[in-house]
Amino acid sequence: MVPTQQKIVFVVNPISGTSGKKLILREIEKLLDRERYDFEVKTTEYAGHAEEIAREASNRGVDVVCAIGGDGTVNEVARALVHTNTALAIIPCGSGNGLARHLHVPMDATRAIKLINKGDIQTIDYGMVNLHPFFCTCGVGLDAFISQRFAESGKRGLVTYVENALKTVLKYQAETYELDVENEQSEHFSYQAVLIACANASQWGNNAYIAPKASVRDGLLDVIIVEPFTMLEATHMAYQLMRGSLDKHSKIKTLRCKRVLIHRKEKGAIHFDGDPMMEQADVEVSIVPQALRCICGEDEGVETIGSNFVNIMKEYTNNISMRSSNLWDKVNKKA
Repeated sequence: MVPTQQKIVFVVNPISGTSGKKLILREIEKLLDRERYDFEVKTTEYAGHAEEIAREASNRGVDVVCAIGGDGTVNEVARALVHTNTALAIIPCGSGNGLARHLHVPMDATRAIKLINKGDIQTIDYGMVNLHPFFCTCGVGLDAFISQRFAESGKRGLVTYVENALKTVLKYQAETYELDVENEQSEHFSYQAVLIACANASQWGNNAYIAPKASVRDGLLDVIIVEPFTMLEATHMAYQLMRGSLDKHSKIKTLRCKRVLIHRKEKGAIHFDGDPMMEQADVEVSIVPQALRCICGEDEGVETIGSNFVNIMKEYTNNISMRSSNLWDKVNKKA
């Protein structure tokens, strides 16, 4: 039993990611530790509303704000909580769930709520790209272009993302990028690349590990340069991307730094946590260390194939159990 009851606000995006938000709210009613938490639920009504709700909650001293939604909702809530005493929690129900997966937050609501009940808080880094906060990855080139196409398609989900990627990946023309990298000393590099990803966390989402060695606790960016590749190489790279071994491919170069200035010939798309935006030719990316309190697992990053399979089965089983339990509750109320 905790000495004092904490306040937690659940921020629900009703249109993001997957369905089943009502089931999640019922699970919160049933499973949340009421001795630890006094809770309220807020529903977003427009773009940017999650950030407003989280900032208002933090300003009035709420202990935890929990994002129920996809990567966009998590980004909005998290950027309102950086440099505050209010912790972020996540019940993931998006199409990618990049930060939640990296932090080993369970993908099913039942286990995510149990993690919140434990209340273990870690402090993590976040990134800035041209003054936009991000928590997983940002990038220029192919992944930014695909994110732009994905946003314009009007459909969500992994299948739509893969369709856009397959239509684009082998037609996309590499560019020449100039990189000014800042650590204790400054260095300059020039690369012809298909994309450059700057990673705080290890993955784009859906366990696609663009930066397998990245950590949200090391105070560094992992800068991933993907050089032009062939169809045969693309197949092997896709396999390594999902296995968490992409950094071993000969077409991948990795730099670690606190800040990088990426120069390209003209303005174009960037993305941050999957959200695309048109930006100027120069793109500045930096890391802000130890700035966000977050309820998450002690471990982070790439999970083993075995543990991934176990987690998928737990997610599947718990989702069936959750739906069956709620259906049974409805039947009993009608009886």
